[in-house]
Amino acid sequence: MPLCYIAFGSNLGDKIGSIARALELMKEHGIIKRVSQIYLSQPWGKGDQPEFLNGVLEYETGLDPIRLLEMLKRTEKSCGRKPRERWGPREIDLDILLYENHVVMLSFLHIPHLHLLERDFFLFPLLEINPSLRHPIHHTPLTEFAHRLENRLKPFACLLPL
Repeated sequence: MPLCYIAFGSNLGDKIGSIARALELMKEHGIIKRVSQIYLSQPWGKGDQPEFLNGVLEYETGLDPIRLLEMLKRTEKSCGRKPRERWGPREIDLDILLYENHVVMLSFLHIPHLHLLERDFFLFPLLEINPSLRHPIHHTPLTEFAHRLENRLKPFACLLPL
């Protein structure tokens, strides 16, 4: 089954509960292989909102990229995500960062994620669980990009029921 990397985050309501619920629902469609530490991070794109709890998981699934995206959107809705402005606060956010070495460029889905190399809350947790990953377009180790990015993440102590 294909291996992919999914970022998760929350900055509204029961943040840990929303993350735990999302991961539990994802188990119905695949296997969570590894989960990064959870980090407290600054909002990106729109600063006047609460800090986020973020992390990344390694996920094995038989879903193709489009079906995976559809499942993640259903999971967000099941976990109480409400429609709001782009980059605004949210109960849960699930983003596909990488899907094997595939490159997907559609109007509604970009793999690798368009902002993978710009967001510390994507790149550093991703490298925590798999430091040997390479960018599927640049064919460069992701660790090289990490050296250029400021890491402002703060570890957040919690246990997720997996």
